[in-house]
Amino acid sequence: MSKQFNKLIHIATIGKAVGLKGDMKLHIHSDFPEQFKKGASFFINENESLVLSDVNLEKGVIRLSGCASPEDAKKFTNKKLYTTIERTRQECKLKEGEHFWFDIQGCRVMENGKTLGIVQEIERISITNYLNIKTDENLVKSGFAKTFLLPLEKHFVLDTDVEKKIITTSGAMDILEAS
Repeated sequence: MSKQFNKLIHIATIGKAVGLKGDMKLHIHSDFPEQFKKGASFFINENESLVLSDVNLEKGVIRLSGCASPEDAKKFTNKKLYTTIERTRQECKLKEGEHFWFDIQGCRVMENGKTLGIVQEIERISITNYLNIKTDENLVKSGFAKTFLLPLEKHFVLDTDVEKKIITTSGAMDILEAS
């Protein structure tokens, strides 16, 4: 896989074909649905991109340029849509205190001056986002779980410094102990 493709972020997955005109379900994995608009292009692999010809976010469906039938659309079922980090930074505006998930990944999770682990990824389960944390090796050697989930909520996450790659928590050790 090329270095360029490694810099891409997965933001959606195309679902099954619906209707008779080549519409497809869109499963968004981003907090920025405004990215999905008519004429927007996305990568599906390191050498291929596609263009949205129609978008209906209320119904959760899209149509791709060149797809005019269910048969055409079925070729794209389960394809993942990617965009660049640079384009995301340009097009998606964060509110005060918000962070892009790709900036949180790789952050060290700290509580009371002790490293609990490193954020591997962020998972959305129902309406809650969770930090998927790879537990620090010393804690694993002491009998703690290899990974644990921490709700990405103010109650648990006290501070996030993406420049220093440190997330300061409260109650995360309790969750790790219970894992």
